[in-house]
Amino acid sequence: MAREVAQEAFAAAWADGALVIDVREADEYAAGHVPGARLMPLRTVPVRCGELPADRPVFVICASGDRSRTAADWMTSRGVDAYSVAGGTGAWARGGRPVAAGSHEHAA
Repeated sequence: MAREVAQEAFAAAWADGALVIDVREADEYAAGHVPGARLMPLRTVPVRCGELPADRPVFVICASGDRSRTAADWMTSRGVDAYSVAGGTGAWARGGRPVAAGSHEHAA
């Protein structure tokens, strides 16, 4: 079962340079994402987990928290210290936190 992190704890980790993986689709990511988040669509996570570090936490985010829980489960089962971000990008934006829009320059 994936561990979940509250928005406040995630915001603090993000401010400290945490690794953020956005598991939404490319068009959702382009419409608005947490600055610095790397794109790794959910369907690609099982085959791309090897790209993730095993020596630091990985914060997984989607739109609302559903896909990120699934992805964090997969990552955890493969030895990644993964945390699903409660409320996702929607809660992040509603909290008045910064959102970046545009292409995939930070894609994983």
